[in-house]
Formats: sequence, C-alpha cells, structure tokens
Amino acid sequence: MSNPRYPHTSFSEADIKDLSATMKVGILGTVTPEGLPHLTLITTLMAASPTELVWGQFMEGLSKQYLKQNPKTGFMVMSLDKNLWRGCANYTHPAKEGKDYNFYNNTPLFRYNSYFGVHTVHYMDLVGQDGKHPLPMNSIILAAIKTMAAKAFTPKDEKTVVLNKWSKDFYDKIDNLKFLGYVGADGYPVIIPLIQAQSLDREHLIFSFGAYGEELAQIPAYTSVAVFGMALSMEDVLVRGTYQGVRNVLGMKCGVVQLDYAYNPMPPAPARIFPATKVEEVTAF
Repeated sequence: MSNPRYPHTSFSEADIKDLSATMKVGILGTVTPEGLPHLTLITTLMAASPTELVWGQFMEGLSKQYLKQNPKTGFMVMSLDKNLWRGCANYTHPAKEGKDYNFYNNTPLFRYNSYFGVHTVHYMDLVGQDGKHPLPMNSIILAAIKTMAAKAFTPKDEKTVVLNKWSKDFYDKIDNLKFLGYVGADGYPVIIPLIQAQSLDREHLIFSFGAYGEELAQIPAYTSVAVFGMALSMEDVLVRGTYQGVRNVLGMKCGVVQLDYAYNPMPPAPARIFPATKVEEVTAF
C-alpha cells in the first residue's frame, strides 16, 4: 500500500543512522476508538531497518491501548539540528526481549536509571515517509508574529474553561514546540508542526498559516484535531477539539481550534485534565 503524502517506502542508510540518535523529538499519532487523533511523545522512536520502525516503552499511556485496537499510526521525528522525518506505519507487535530490547536498556538513559527501564519494545511496518526536511525556522518565526497580531484582533468567545492557567501559559510560550494531528481520509494520523500556535482564550487555539500553510489548508473545516505541546524540559500537554476552518484576520489566513479535551501525558500518572475526572471515594480496601 502506498500513500501519496509520503513517497518513500523505505529509509535510506543515512536516515537509519540519523534516526538512531538518542536525543531527538519523536511524536507518534494514534487513533482513539471513537476515531479521534491522539499524539504522544516517543523519544525512543527510530528505524530498525529500511522498512520497520521500533520504539521502547518505559511508561504507560493511552497510545499503547489505542494501538491494540487500531494499528494505523502517523509519526514525526525531529533531530536536534531541526531536521524532520514524517510518515505513516502499521503497528505489528510488541516484544519483551531481543536485540532492540537490549539496545534500549543499554543506552545511558536507561542503563543507569534506578527508577525505570524499557519494559516493552514495539514494532511498526513503514507504509511511507517523506524524507529528510529542514524545519523552516524563518517561516515559523514570521508565522508566530502573524499569530500574535491575529490573536490581538480576533474576538474572544470563551464559554468553557478547557485550559487551566498553566496550560494556557504553556501554549503561549513562543519557544515551546507544538504539533497538530488529525486523521486523514485513509485512516492514518497526519502530523504537522504548528509551533506558531497560541491560545486565543481558555477554550480556543489560534495559528497563522504562515508556516505549513499548504498542508493546513487541506484540513477540512470541523475536523477533529489534536495539538500536542512540549518544552525541551520534557513538560508536555495534549489538547483536542474541532478545527473551525480558515479565517481571514488582517488579511492573514488563520485557523482556530475550539477545544473540548485536555490530557496530561507526563509521568508519574498520565491523566485527563478536561473534562475533569470524577474523584471517587474509596470505601473498600
């Protein structure tokens, strides 16, 4: 099966070497049972061979549950020198031993960690990838400036407090990374860098089309999207909502997402933030 978005059906030797770096950003896109996008930080994601990806699991989270129900995934890897690889793959199986299991647990991060190690290795068959591309920093900086201008001139229509103060401030930091994900027509999650995004209010995110505009323009209005935000200090948060379509603000194309979900993916206890999880009284021990 080929995917026109991702023309390469294998990784080159150079790709495999670059993707094996231990210090990088890896984002895995999965699909919930309701058909909604979910994004997860997977720093261990790499190419095991020209046609297979592998990643090590050292904590629990929703993405691992979703993979068991729907094997279609999207992925993005960003190196420290700001090069990107994006594509889609089919989840195949987990393993609790083998050369990849040993490789992960012998890396400095896990070998000398007293608290946790990789307990499961997961494998995915590559469907397609778009090759190595640099992150367009000049366009992103300009898009961030346009987003701030559009934010100032866009009416606020907050009815529900989805973002708490920490989350709102987190999405407003210009140097934090953000990535948008949605489920494409073929059922595979698509991941787009959206570093220019900021909060419009506590219920909406806004972003300029100044970077990755052609890809953003392909998202149909009223599509469910997820936006994953992360800092290099390894803090992160995931929100999800409905993309409201293209808006013209001060002659600039912008997009707005109306949020209805927020999730804390960070250890030690990943949990939903909004809607709030009901706290049950413990009556039996």
